[in-house]
Amino acid sequence: MSVSADSFAKRSGLLAPRLIRALQSRNFDAFYCKTAAEAAEKALSLIPEGSTVSWGGSETIREIGLLDRVRRGNYKVIDRAEAATPEERTERMRRALLCDVFLTSFNAVSEDGVLVNVDGVGNRVAAIAFGPKSVVAVVGMNKVCKTPEDAERRARTYAAPVNAARLSLKGTPCTATGACENCRAGECICSYIVKTRMCKVPGRIKVVLVGEPLGF
Repeated sequence: MSVSADSFAKRSGLLAPRLIRALQSRNFDAFYCKTAAEAAEKALSLIPEGSTVSWGGSETIREIGLLDRVRRGNYKVIDRAEAATPEERTERMRRALLCDVFLTSFNAVSEDGVLVNVDGVGNRVAAIAFGPKSVVAVVGMNKVCKTPEDAERRARTYAAPVNAARLSLKGTPCTATGACENCRAGECICSYIVKTRMCKVPGRIKVVLVGEPLGF
């Protein structure tokens, strides 16, 4: 392990207990895993076999290998990537709103337990807020910010431009400048900015914190 990775792991281990308490105080189920491999195992343990499973766009759940394992597992998968047409893709995204388990991540989380996401289409934040019976979110500790305001700032000024670049969204100013321009472009990746400050149904949203940098 490099010096920087070791320092990150130490900081994550120290901060995680306080963050878990903060999340639990807001009715989230919260867990801490030191590694991505442990996080994948934990996430799988929260998905009952035979469940209908879908997900929103998330590099984190792809990075830890969770999507591949779900695809190979004993689950009924709604995968928009398998759609043959744009219309079918949209229909699969609609069906995902009524799945048993929705997999996702968050762009940022404050130390007092507020979760923040930006979303272009809105399917991800919609599923987090209401619909699926259970939401399992895997979040790298690199996304922890001091306050809810800092978390929103991270989501808007870092995560959104990086994701726009990853997706090669040519119509958004941040793809060209690398900075949020507060645009109204048709391809805007932050049409919806949602702070999830409470889990209305206790335990419905489960947050798996990971002591490794993941996602954006």
